[in-house]
This record gives sequence, C-alpha cells and structure tokens, in this order.
Amino acid sequence: MIIVAGYTLFDARKRDATIRAFAAMVARAREFDGCLDLSISADSVDPQRANLFECWRDERSWRAWRKVARGPAVRPREVHVQVYRDIEAD
Repeated sequence: MIIVAGYTLFDARKRDATIRAFAAMVARAREFDGCLDLSISADSVDPQRANLFECWRDERSWRAWRKVARGPAVRPREVHVQVYRDIEAD
C-alpha cells in the first residue's frame, strides 16, 4: 500500500479556486485502477492550507497514475507532502 499525505500552502484568496481546479483530476483518480482514495480539500482551520491524501493499492498502480495524472498547473507557496510505503505488501 502507498499513502501520500500532507498539505500545501497557497494565498488564502486563491486556495478554494485551486482546490476546485483539481476536481476533475480527483474524480479520474478515484476511477483509476488501484486508487483506494484520493482527496484534496480545504483545511478547516487554516485558510491558506489545502490537505492532500492519497491511498493506493500498490506501488505499481500509484506510479501508473502519476504518468497520466496531469493536474492543473499551480504554484503553492510551500509543499509538505510525504510518501509512505508498506514495503511488506509490494
């Protein structure tokens, strides 16, 4: 299993529009073979923060998705995202 989790920081005035820009990509990911969940959402406390969570069945499906994901071009101020691998499962 692969989990990608963390957050990015944007100008507070642009955060919500940026999250909406990812809606089509999130919908495609959820239909992609091996995607158990993917979410990009507004933080309930920090108006600059967008939270990211992805859960993939395995490394192969995650890497296949990354080749075709093609999300919108955005420039966050900061990125704090980590990839967590269950090495026993792959």
